[in-house]
Amino acid sequence: MRCRTRHTPLVGSDEQHPPADETRYERDSLEFARAFTFFDAVYAFALTLLVVNVDPPDAADWRDLGTLLASGLEWQLLGFAVSFAVIAVFWRVNHRIAAEFDAVTPGTVVANLIAIAFVVLIPFSTQGISDAETADQPLAVAVYAVNISLAVLGQTAVYYRARHDGVLAEILPRRADAVKLADALVTPAVFLASIPVAYAFGADWGRATWALLIVLGPLSGWWSSKRVERILAEGATAGGR
Repeated sequence: MRCRTRHTPLVGSDEQHPPADETRYERDSLEFARAFTFFDAVYAFALTLLVVNVDPPDAADWRDLGTLLASGLEWQLLGFAVSFAVIAVFWRVNHRIAAEFDAVTPGTVVANLIAIAFVVLIPFSTQGISDAETADQPLAVAVYAVNISLAVLGQTAVYYRARHDGVLAEILPRRADAVKLADALVTPAVFLASIPVAYAFGADWGRATWALLIVLGPLSGWWSSKRVERILAEGATAGGR
């Protein structure tokens, strides 16, 4: 027989909840709030860690802007800016996914932990592409690209684990899910494609490949949104007959 327990309501809540399965904590429970507060804190910590890759220049390098940038600071600041934007996007995606949850389960918590493990690694892989001594190495591009790709796949797994556990407030048709998955895979596809480019033509060309996301990302998002809307409209029309 499955054990059941009451979830803990948030402090100040007057609502009384019926007993719930011990592996499911509703959105207004303290356990739900604690889980996603922790996840948000980890994203913030990962953003903060990025500054560790920016080495303070020597006093002599502060004579003028050209000397300061020539010290290697430009690569470090570029790596910081790129990874800051990447982690911020990951946090926004996680926020959107969490907004769709009406409860949390141990499975979704574990999936989130795996996803943020790859996010926390980003400051490490950023060092390879931002250090002047390693930035021109194809391996640095490869490590960063694999790191980002795994983080994207980890966040995608969070959504599908939530669907499997039945904690999504709205379940999309399978066809719509497939469209959203295709949209999510655009980012790792571009990053992974940069690896052979880096080894064939150099690290600079590998990093330049990432710029394709400036165009492909919005286009894929637009296509995904329109396609999902069409699928939902077709489902509503079929259901109304």
